[in-house]
Amino acid sequence: AEKNPEKTAIIWLSEDNKERKITYAELKDEVARFAMGLRENGVKKGDVVAIYMSNIPEAFIAVYACYRIGAIYNIIFSGFSANALLERMEDTKPKIVITEDQSVRRGKYINLKNTLDSVRSKVKSINRVIVVKRTGTPDIKMLDNDIYFDDFLKQASGLAEPLPIEANEPGFVIYTSGTTSKPKGIIHSGIGFMVGSYHYVKYSVNLKENDIYWCTADVGWLTFPIYELVGALAHNGTVIAYEGALDYPSIDHFYGIIEKYKVTKLFTAPTLLRMLARYGREKIKNYDLSSLKLISLVGEPLDVKTWHWVYKNIGNENIEINNTYGQTETGGAWTSSIVGITGARPGSCGLPLPGHSYVILDNRGNPVKAGTRGTLVLTQPFPMLARDVWNNHERYINNYFSVFNGYYCTYDEAMEDEYNHIWVLGRTDDVINVAGHRLSTMEMENSIMSIPEISDAAVIGIDDEIKGLIPAAFITLNNRTVDYNEIKNRIKNVINDSIGKFAIPGKIYIISEMPKTRSGKIMRRLLREILSKGDISGDITGLENPESIEKIKNELKNSN
Repeated sequence: AEKNPEKTAIIWLSEDNKERKITYAELKDEVARFAMGLRENGVKKGDVVAIYMSNIPEAFIAVYACYRIGAIYNIIFSGFSANALLERMEDTKPKIVITEDQSVRRGKYINLKNTLDSVRSKVKSINRVIVVKRTGTPDIKMLDNDIYFDDFLKQASGLAEPLPIEANEPGFVIYTSGTTSKPKGIIHSGIGFMVGSYHYVKYSVNLKENDIYWCTADVGWLTFPIYELVGALAHNGTVIAYEGALDYPSIDHFYGIIEKYKVTKLFTAPTLLRMLARYGREKIKNYDLSSLKLISLVGEPLDVKTWHWVYKNIGNENIEINNTYGQTETGGAWTSSIVGITGARPGSCGLPLPGHSYVILDNRGNPVKAGTRGTLVLTQPFPMLARDVWNNHERYINNYFSVFNGYYCTYDEAMEDEYNHIWVLGRTDDVINVAGHRLSTMEMENSIMSIPEISDAAVIGIDDEIKGLIPAAFITLNNRTVDYNEIKNRIKNVINDSIGKFAIPGKIYIISEMPKTRSGKIMRRLLREILSKGDISGDITGLENPESIEKIKNELKNSN
């Protein structure tokens, strides 16, 4: 802001072609004023502020205001259901919640304020709710301790000076599903996260001051804070913040934004690239995409076929495609090509960036040879690494540092090729990546099991052309006379209500029994193998009910 205060920091765009530009000077003023308002409303260093909103400029202001006074912010994905929102607020106990009246997506109005109001009485810590007038709808009720965002700014007595904070102190909490049903509140430092975000944007994006840069992620998922909200603005970049769905009202809208604003660099997920490939070359012909020089990716592995399609059809063989790898817990993509330096290996995740060290281990903790699969672990700390799990330090240590002698365990299977590039092959635990969203299969199974007629549930990830993976649910019933379509609809509804629409299973299979070990564990690996290959190649003598395999195979053949 001090270097070039009149430069455009944020270009906000909506689905319906609204535009708003904010300079660095304007952003600094509103951040400092909002921070003063928070301070005057009793928010102190270490207090939690919940941010429940979509990709709008006020999300930037709220986050930076929290940084300015040492408050801990918790961004909660606006697509979450009321129950998921409540669970996260009950855990962090925010003093203030910042939301918007409605978010807009795919032409529909989603009443975030009403969703918040439906559960807020159960969170006694909330002193005030600040509401952004996104649509100005009269269909929300402002309670006694509610205030509109603009009025909150007007009531602030001045501009808050930044509070000096030690680099490792908590900056924010973001939730990620783990191998149990309860999501983990991952704690990242404030200053350490900023340093790391600057580092990753420098190497993975090579952001320059004349770039027009667009990170397509949602503010509720960590990719956006890393690669746009914090990292890109630390580079004095001009960023596009887009509110809606990328293919609404059609994919032409996405291409039109690139052409109109001459976007030079894009940070997105492989899901989008697979979607573009599915729409085909014909959609591209109407647009000038020559400004686009780089696409960086994170979320799940990018298949080689899509890499080449994008390189040829979108980039006209004059574009760099950088497939990176990271996790919520690592705070960013620590392995990546260094833009302009590291040669591309389509499908790989590049090399570890400066300051990072790793090893790939077998189940006994021994390093594996190049070309051999093993568990990927990190062997030294770095600024972006998660500092703790909210209210559960024991879980932090046990989950991440007790598997392999104090190393950080990613729970991802990987291999290193002859060029030392890292290839991440998939999860070693029961977490699946759906379009860049980490989902706990156990969390989904617990929701499904709340339906009385269901006796067993198993969720696995299956390949999908667009999203990479989608959830598939297997269920057994304790009442075979129920209507199958009704049960499937109830499963979709319960997942939507408990987690969110994005977690609804793409496939639901009703089978007579699950393949189980003698201890009662459902062998999800066998379900995945039957579904993908039609048969089991390994030994099944350890099953309590080996006859279940033939039953399941026949039932899947006869299913819709």
